[in-house]
Amino acid sequence: MTDTTQKGGQHSRRAAMLCQNPRFGLYLDQRRRRVHQVPVDQMPDGTHTPEDCADWLRKACSVESRAEIDHNDAARVMLDRIMADYSKWERKQRQRGDV
Repeated sequence: MTDTTQKGGQHSRRAAMLCQNPRFGLYLDQRRRRVHQVPVDQMPDGTHTPEDCADWLRKACSVESRAEIDHNDAARVMLDRIMADYSKWERKQRQRGDV
């Protein structure tokens, strides 16, 4: 019997580490508040758990499993964009002294 399950590689590991980073959860909290115009009292920092982050990332990359990111060019491009946007947010946080 052949195992047809796609194995994750470097990109799926990057995605997993990103989702485990509590700062990425804060980024998603602030992003959701901005995009949906939700006040802080309705969505405080710390709302996104690592599982929520993983769910969001899979949806954003249009995959069912992070392992698929290594085998799907469009998903890999989206992960790169997410990482770039998150890095930009982190730089702005450091500049403002919010780290």
